[in-house]
Amino acid sequence: MENQEQSESRLSKNVDEHIANLRSKLFQNTECGTTHYNLAVALMGKQEYDEAENVLHDAVECSPNFAEAYVLLGGLCLQRNDLDGCLRYNRYAVKSRAGFAEGYGNIAFVLLQQCAGTDHVEDTKKIDEAIKMLQKAIIHNSKFVQAFTTLGTAYFMKGLIEEAVEANKKAITIEPDFPIAHNNLAVAYFELKDYKKALEHCDKASRLGYDVPKELIAELDPHR
Repeated sequence: MENQEQSESRLSKNVDEHIANLRSKLFQNTECGTTHYNLAVALMGKQEYDEAENVLHDAVECSPNFAEAYVLLGGLCLQRNDLDGCLRYNRYAVKSRAGFAEGYGNIAFVLLQQCAGTDHVEDTKKIDEAIKMLQKAIIHNSKFVQAFTTLGTAYFMKGLIEEAVEANKKAITIEPDFPIAHNNLAVAYFELKDYKKALEHCDKASRLGYDVPKELIAELDPHR
């Protein structure tokens, strides 16, 4: 029976062969954006992020409307905590492809991350734009569970707790065991002082393996 070390070695060899094949294809045709993109994905799998970034730039140079390549570039920016870069590339993604739900969702996520709490007017603008982006994402993908949970977060940040509850309830309608939605519902119901439902969703999130904030658990414990 194959042990873990042998399995990992075999997988690594397969990835290396895949990368070599893609490089060979590019040697024959340097203008194929899809091959550049596939090579970048493989390199990211090996955590060779700098080279992957260069290859993704080659991909969009060959195919300027390659939305998925822009999203991956945004993901690399996010790894470096470059929120502005992540936002910029995802804006490119939705411009290059109308109705690209993932790009809209990513834009919203970054906008909410950029809310620092130091400028209420600026934060409100970002939250409002995030809500619009998420509504677009849901229009184009009605099963986009992460968009519903992020929309719930945006509503919560805006003080619209009932709307936050409804958004997360839609998420668990799509995916009943989505832990983030249950955690978010626990937080929202706690805010509404509906402690029974807050405990129910807090416990469900924990059972699903979600790292529920210790502060929320401590606040809910007296209501058990």
